[in-house]
Amino acid sequence: MSRQITKLTAGQNRGRLSPCVCSTLRMVTRVVTQLYDDCLRPSGLRVTQFSILAAVARLGEASLRQLEDELAIDQTTLTRSLTLLERNGVLERASHPDGRIKAMRLTSKGRRALEVAWPLWAQAQGKVLRELGTKAWTDTQRRLTYLFQVAAKKQRLARRRRRAQP
Repeated sequence: MSRQITKLTAGQNRGRLSPCVCSTLRMVTRVVTQLYDDCLRPSGLRVTQFSILAAVARLGEASLRQLEDELAIDQTTLTRSLTLLERNGVLERASHPDGRIKAMRLTSKGRRALEVAWPLWAQAQGKVLRELGTKAWTDTQRRLTYLFQVAAKKQRLARRRRRAQP
């Protein structure tokens, strides 16, 4: 067992990244999220909240299912975030023909919050792209899109298998 741990930790001397895809992606995501959160701080929004508001703005009005798919976020986390955003008055429930479906839309306060946050988000985006380079980001985005598609397909198959089991 200690040999396996030594092997795992020995690889981390390469820029502190883990050989584990999941651990590395989570580590990078945490650091990048902190950078965006720091830039967005004057707006009062965190990047996760900004992403939800931007998605609702793009869609005009969005159901939970649409937001889950658009943001690749689980229902529990999304519901928690939506509740907070609704409490802060930046989102409100939208009526839906099917009363069982929870749909959200931006309030005027939400539109103003996005207007304040967009240039701050652009600052964060600019910082990252200047360091990484737009060509490198385009390549990274292409590779991450492929990884996302592979992982999402595996996840869908696993869900179907679990539902099929008695």
